[in-house]
Amino acid sequence: MRVLVTGGAGFIGSHLVRSLLSPNASDGPGPDAVTVLDALTYAGNRANLGSAAHHARLRFVHGDILDAECVTALMADHDTVVHLAAESHVDRSIGSGRAFTATNALGTQTLLEAAVRAPHPVTFLHISTDEVYGSVPAGSCPESHPLAPASPYSASKAGSDLLALAYHRTHGLDVRVTRCSNNYGPYQFPEKIVPLFITNLLRGRPVPLYGDGAHIRDWLHVADHCRAIRLVLEDGRPGEVYNVGGGQELSNRQLTGRILAACRADWDDVEYVADRPGHDARYSVDWSKIRDELGYAPRHAFDEGLAATVDWYRTHRAWWEPLVEARQTPGGR
Repeated sequence: MRVLVTGGAGFIGSHLVRSLLSPNASDGPGPDAVTVLDALTYAGNRANLGSAAHHARLRFVHGDILDAECVTALMADHDTVVHLAAESHVDRSIGSGRAFTATNALGTQTLLEAAVRAPHPVTFLHISTDEVYGSVPAGSCPESHPLAPASPYSASKAGSDLLALAYHRTHGLDVRVTRCSNNYGPYQFPEKIVPLFITNLLRGRPVPLYGDGAHIRDWLHVADHCRAIRLVLEDGRPGEVYNVGGGQELSNRQLTGRILAACRADWDDVEYVADRPGHDARYSVDWSKIRDELGYAPRHAFDEGLAATVDWYRTHRAWWEPLVEARQTPGGR
């Protein structure tokens, strides 16, 4: 298997690449070769690849998924695509949605077209988000739930989901889609709520909590997400969607309390800020399908995973301190 990972220098993508190339990987043998295609925008960083950056089976290509010539050439050498490249920050999409539509929708279409025209069969795993379902007042969304995105970001991801599935139905391309809940863990760019709050507290800065903090999210450690990706890649069914959950629903206020405790801070360090437009009240996915079909279950208890994440940011200041200067908006999904 020769795997092309788009967005492989980002948070989730780099973790996936490291796990694919790890000699101690416990989730099956690694691929014959891995190629990372990344445009290295503000959230992409080759340093995220760690020791895998020098692995003999890794190739790095600095390029854009909107570049049809580049994508077509790469597709000819790969039989598997894990498509993670995306503009992903809701706040940025509210400020300007154009880049989100271009990268998430047109970029995905460029990759799909190249996969269809490749000289050999290609398995295309499209990584999406629980946000495409919109706000969920009660219960959890199965994969068949109608899509109801609320932000320019989630709308662009919903469009890319539908494009991917359409290429399966129209062209017979082996497309598989995953929709995950909120990820957290090492190497996450410090504009998202967990690393934003941690890095602010480590610098003695207040943390910005939207509204009353009642918004609810399910939390998924990046290592569990990447294990789910590998399960779907290895044993998932073409044309199917798989939700990936973490099994830990928290309000943003509850999450803030956990982070404050882990950083040995208190509520005096919280700054309440005006809520953002169209802020979904709750996300929740029913992930029984991937559990029952592929044997997935999250392995990271949230408090333990959060403590390890705080320790990582505490001991890797050289990685994140240069990045916080470029952060322009308070964050959190």
